[in-house]
Amino acid sequence: MTAYTPMIQQYLTIKADYQDAFLFFRLGDFYEMFFEDATEASQELEITLTSRDGGGKERIPMCGVPYHSSAGYIERLIEKGHKVAICEQTEDPKQAKGVVRREVVQLITPGTVMEGKGVQEKENNFLVSLTVFPASFGFAMTDLTTGENGVAWIGSIEEAINEIYTLGARELVVASDFSESDLSKIKERCPVAVSIEDNDEQDEMVEKLSGHLEETDLKKAFSRLYQYVSRTQKRSLDHLQKVTLYELNRFLKMDYFSKRNLELTETIRSKGKKGSLLWLLDETKTAMGGRLIKQWIDRPLISKQEIEKRSRLVQTFIDHYFEREELRELLKEVYDLERLSGRVAFGNVNARDLIQLKKSLEKIPGILNLVASLNYEYSSQMVTSIDPCSDLLTLLDAALIENPPLSIKDGNMMKDGYNERLDQYRNASRNGKTWIAELEAKEREITGIRSLKIGYNRIFGYYIEVTRANLANLEDGRYERKQTLANAERYITPELKEKETLILEAEEKMVELEYQLFTELRERVKGFIPRLQSLAKCVSELDVLQCFAAVSEKRRYTKPEFTDSSLIIKDGRHPVVEKVMNSQEYVPNDCVMDDKNGMLLITGPNMSGKSTYMRQVALTSILAQIGCFVPAEEARLPIFDQIFTRIGAADDLISGQSTFMVEMLEAKNAIVNATQKSLILFDEIGRGTSTYDGIALAQAIIEYIHENIGAKTLFSTHYHELTVLAEELSSLKNVHVRAVEKNGKVVFLHKIADGAADKSYGIHVAELAELPEALIQRAQKILHGFENQPKGQADTKGDKQISEVNDEQLSFFEEKASKRDKELNPKEKQIVDRLRKLSVLEMTPLEAMNQLYELQKKLK
Repeated sequence: MTAYTPMIQQYLTIKADYQDAFLFFRLGDFYEMFFEDATEASQELEITLTSRDGGGKERIPMCGVPYHSSAGYIERLIEKGHKVAICEQTEDPKQAKGVVRREVVQLITPGTVMEGKGVQEKENNFLVSLTVFPASFGFAMTDLTTGENGVAWIGSIEEAINEIYTLGARELVVASDFSESDLSKIKERCPVAVSIEDNDEQDEMVEKLSGHLEETDLKKAFSRLYQYVSRTQKRSLDHLQKVTLYELNRFLKMDYFSKRNLELTETIRSKGKKGSLLWLLDETKTAMGGRLIKQWIDRPLISKQEIEKRSRLVQTFIDHYFEREELRELLKEVYDLERLSGRVAFGNVNARDLIQLKKSLEKIPGILNLVASLNYEYSSQMVTSIDPCSDLLTLLDAALIENPPLSIKDGNMMKDGYNERLDQYRNASRNGKTWIAELEAKEREITGIRSLKIGYNRIFGYYIEVTRANLANLEDGRYERKQTLANAERYITPELKEKETLILEAEEKMVELEYQLFTELRERVKGFIPRLQSLAKCVSELDVLQCFAAVSEKRRYTKPEFTDSSLIIKDGRHPVVEKVMNSQEYVPNDCVMDDKNGMLLITGPNMSGKSTYMRQVALTSILAQIGCFVPAEEARLPIFDQIFTRIGAADDLISGQSTFMVEMLEAKNAIVNATQKSLILFDEIGRGTSTYDGIALAQAIIEYIHENIGAKTLFSTHYHELTVLAEELSSLKNVHVRAVEKNGKVVFLHKIADGAADKSYGIHVAELAELPEALIQRAQKILHGFENQPKGQADTKGDKQISEVNDEQLSFFEEKASKRDKELNPKEKQIVDRLRKLSVLEMTPLEAMNQLYELQKKLK
């Protein structure tokens, strides 16, 4: 074994407990990294890789960053999904015998980061855990920055993936024996860092946070998460709130695919907020409101009572424009109460943070008065439940000056009159300096030297300085010489040294005392954390509801009504597309789905707006169920329990699944889980395979939903053959997106009309895409041949028509059959004769299948 130096041995011992993290090992003014950490970190951070002698035969790779600027480097590593263990010196080097003792004081991970660029103002930073139980998973989540905690039962790994995706969790905690296959499935869909925690002990703090939960297993699930946080953060977690039990069936369910397809909080293409429903809606004025609106969009309600409670307050805010505008101005001045509370608990809050807290609390009485004036029962209830924390405001106002320094170790934070001893030190310091100024004036007068001055430096303290040109005017023995300069002499007097001692002692003790007083103040503020968090919840809810009102009024949204089953939207619009189009006029459309017409089969050309129409119905329902108004002239909606979508085509390259397989998996998820109260959106089902396969699957899916599920369904297709199903299925109705031809060009009207479309205009779309003219003309000629030419006729230019090839293929069966004609009975011969006479290529696929079905029935 290599004989490393004691310091390197210490490093390796500590590193052994943090194999999955970069170990920032404190050496003097630097955090150093060694071995593989150094090699990888130098590449990730683009810093110089060096080496040092570690006692072995070969030099050890090494790199480092200054400790005073380490925050930026740590942020970069965390953003890339890494973990960083901060190892500090935990004893005074002057008193150490041998190697200075060092310990890891914090493990910073993607899910536990508290500040910096990795923590977005309007986004939660959730850390989650999964605990395996015999019949289900125990799911727990926490946001250390806000103190929110929650637990839920999760029935399957697919539900777990959906929940992790919904929360946008950046880190997952599991036991060491967690299924590798399940872990792989999670990591395929969700970019999470994985951490191991086997301790699920339910200690005093776990009991305090989760003791109200009735189920022991859910306490155990939360305990695993808490023990991980406690072990890695090694500091106060007083800001953690009581665990909330949330039942997933209390909210409208949307799976991973549906949330992605509907672009609720991020777009499919850019993965950014712009272009999503959240981007449209988020006009909140506080960071807390920004986080809450995202949570509401991710989890629409299914309780009519709760939905209408929200929407009535939205209506109230719309009716009280001036009060709403004043409220918006007040909310602008409210800082992030939740995250300020977290910083207080973590011990990294400074005086400026507490001034932000004070300024926020100063706005609360005005907010309460405004809300109370709205004269609405729900708002009145909110006002009576809001605690303005006026005693905390009084404390902060008495303690802190308005513009304290950034550092809490430089003094000058606390107000005069807050602490008697501090006032005494300040008085000594201020009076001492006044005495020195008076001494300078007196000495100038006595000596007649107008340039005489009293100065100070850290080495010699206070001194009297006289320039060489004036030394002749100085009385011998008046001062004691201290230092000689090129152009001056510096002196001291016993009286000056005495005052110096008094002043410097006062300043030193003053800074020490201010730091002590601030830490005591911070501890007192900790006691207010639960009240602050409760206040934050009320303020954020008001912020979101006033935001709904502002957006609804500006964009001419209307208040929805709720029905038992019918869906009637008049002049509905896609909210996001309408905003993106700005001044361009959006073409509104109706959507009527009742007990008689619960399924709409939508036909029409590409680019005509079928997908947009389907999405706008879903988004309208989601907006309604989060309590917002909706983009329509009139909306009567059922309350959906689930929304399923199959929109767009994309290969899942990560899991190696083709477009068609993804399509079928999404379809299966809807078909297996949908109920009569669900909404299903299927766009172009079956197009990923051959025409006949696709039509067969599409028809079977439509029939299955119609006969077995009864969910409200919008089904768009290019298979015009399916439109005949409206004659057989009582709840299916044909609608189409209108388009017209003008001078050989297609014009999309983006208007939904009853009935089926007459053609797909595919070649016209290709022409709009500016494919070569020769190609377009050839496609038109081939299409014309398919539609009009007799069976088997060859095309021009010597090309063989597809129908001719098909004739050849059919003739194979015809020749074989002729040899067996003599063996057929009269009934079979009659059927064969009918089969020979059929013009298969002049029939639609659906007609062909129906004829085949009839012939097969006769044979049986």
